[in-house]
Parts: sequence; C-alpha cells; structure tokens
Amino acid sequence: MKGGFQIGAAHGLYCLGCCWALMLLLFVGGVMNLWWIAALTIFVLLEKIAPLGAQGGRLSGWLIIAFGLFNLVQNIWH
Repeated sequence: MKGGFQIGAAHGLYCLGCCWALMLLLFVGGVMNLWWIAALTIFVLLEKIAPLGAQGGRLSGWLIIAFGLFNLVQNIWH
C-alpha cells in the first residue's frame, strides 16, 4: 500500500510540474466548461500533430502570450 501511494504521489507531482499551466487555464476558464475544455483539447492536439516540432511549441507559446497581452490591454482600455 505504501509503495503504491509513493508511486502515485510521484506521478501526480510530475504531472503537476509539467502541466501546471494547462491546469491553471482550466481553473480560470471553468473546470466544468465543456467548450473551454474542447478548445484546449483541440489546441493541444493541433500542437502535437503539427510537423513543426519544438519550434511549433515555441510559436504556440508566443501566440498564447500575445493573446494574453491583447486581452490585458483590451480590459485596461474598456
């Protein structure tokens, strides 16, 4: 029992470490919002199947940052 708990805790910490930003987006958008979850799923799917590799990940990261800044500026001015 103790070994299984340790393995589960280690796996959970690893998952949290690599996916914290995605989890944060889910909490911000609403954990039970099906449209938000579907949009994130499609975004991750397209990022994974695109033939761009690591550069595609960087590009999508910059696009997300730009979208966040756009929303920030838009909310400040309105």
